[in-house]
Amino acid sequence: MKKNMGMTDRVIRTLLAIGAITLYATGVVTGTPGIVLIVASGIFLLTSLVSFCPLYTLVGISTCKRN
Repeated sequence: MKKNMGMTDRVIRTLLAIGAITLYATGVVTGTPGIVLIVASGIFLLTSLVSFCPLYTLVGISTCKRN
């Protein structure tokens, strides 16, 4: 897998995931929307850790700096 996510993209995804997890943990979002939010947060965290987004590959986007 070739990296296709830049540092800014990774930080934004991580912050969004932390925010969503916080909303679920505090009970602001519950039920089915809460579960969907947790799954999306997991995907955001995973893609941030590996610096690769499969959807970016399909669309042809890369937020990495070119060398």
